[in-house]
Amino acid sequence: MGEHDAFRIDHGHDRELATEGLSHYAEHVRRNVAAFESSWGDIAPVTFACTAWRLAITPSPPYIRRHRRILSAACDRNPWDGTLTAHILLVSPLPAELTSSREWWRDRGWRGWPQSFGQYLEPTDQDLSRAPFLRPTLLIDAPVPLDALPPAPDGPSGSLSDTAYLAVTAVARELNAMLNPIIQKLETAQTPG
Repeated sequence: MGEHDAFRIDHGHDRELATEGLSHYAEHVRRNVAAFESSWGDIAPVTFACTAWRLAITPSPPYIRRHRRILSAACDRNPWDGTLTAHILLVSPLPAELTSSREWWRDRGWRGWPQSFGQYLEPTDQDLSRAPFLRPTLLIDAPVPLDALPPAPDGPSGSLSDTAYLAVTAVARELNAMLNPIIQKLETAQTPG
């Protein structure tokens, strides 16, 4: 996983944050064993992988770093067939229908996504009191293949954090394969002036 991927694991940063051992994420998993309770012994690895993913993106700072265009990334078990579904929200440029003409603009002072040091931000309340904002996003809902996911453990064990790490790595790899081409296209798109 590279620096320009949708998701990447920063192992060095993870080790630096660790207080008890070699991995801050492993410590976070051990502190949150109860979060995995509904996945013990499950024939499908989906619930376990979704829990491992949620724990990887929720601590501050998160174990999984995401590309600056990714606003949120969640995984859940599809109730229809039990597969893993990812839900990704990406910052997007304005659609072509809005950039081909600025007639709709009508001198209202519309603004897009605020940025600071290249990061997309929510407008502040002060910003919103001064101008309207149009912040386009893309919502991606997609199945994630289960082939590379490790089996769900039968219960808490010493290898829990290792299995969680394998699940998170597999999900990140699949999401990178799906999202990297989209993000690359968004990053190289010319913004009309």
